[in-house]
Amino acid sequence: MGIHTILFDLDGTLIDTNELIIESFKHTFETFGIPYTLEELSTYNGPPLIDTFKKVNPDYVDEMLTTYREHNLSHHEQYVRLFPNVLETVEKLVENNYDLAIVTTKLRDSALIGLDITGLTPYFKTIITLSDVTNPKPHPEPVQKALHELNSEPEQAIMIGDNYHDIIAGQRAGTLTAGVAWSRHGPEYFSSYEPTYMLYDMSDLLKIV
Repeated sequence: MGIHTILFDLDGTLIDTNELIIESFKHTFETFGIPYTLEELSTYNGPPLIDTFKKVNPDYVDEMLTTYREHNLSHHEQYVRLFPNVLETVEKLVENNYDLAIVTTKLRDSALIGLDITGLTPYFKTIITLSDVTNPKPHPEPVQKALHELNSEPEQAIMIGDNYHDIIAGQRAGTLTAGVAWSRHGPEYFSSYEPTYMLYDMSDLLKIV
């Protein structure tokens, strides 16, 4: 049984929001007088926001979430870009009748903005966001929900992402997995998580499926 369903993380995998995320963290931490280093900020890019803000200042979690999201939403068009060969690859996959889904830890509103700005919205049959699940990645629930909505089995699917929680979520759900070498962490980062594949360009996916 071959791959028929392809699940993508969004930020850092399909769209380059790294600068947007860093700037939103900077704005939030400066607003609340929280010291930071750029190295620290890069580690916060990926996990759910609430986990990060609980870690840095548990007394102002809700206020920091609001500040971050307001900045992030209002600056999407300024920063968000597609990674190379993403649009061409997803077009080719849809032409060949693969089912595509987004599985992200973003809230639905900001995920939809990023997809709309980059022209990706029409290619995805379902979009699973933080708003749609009880347990975000690395829990398997978001992957399982996407598979259920696409009427797909884990062994027919591959989960692709730029962070450890994408790989672990896919593994726990029973799918194949792929890390992306353009992750800000670099390809070596994935070695201990043992994804099934490593993509050095999004077009590599066409050779796999």
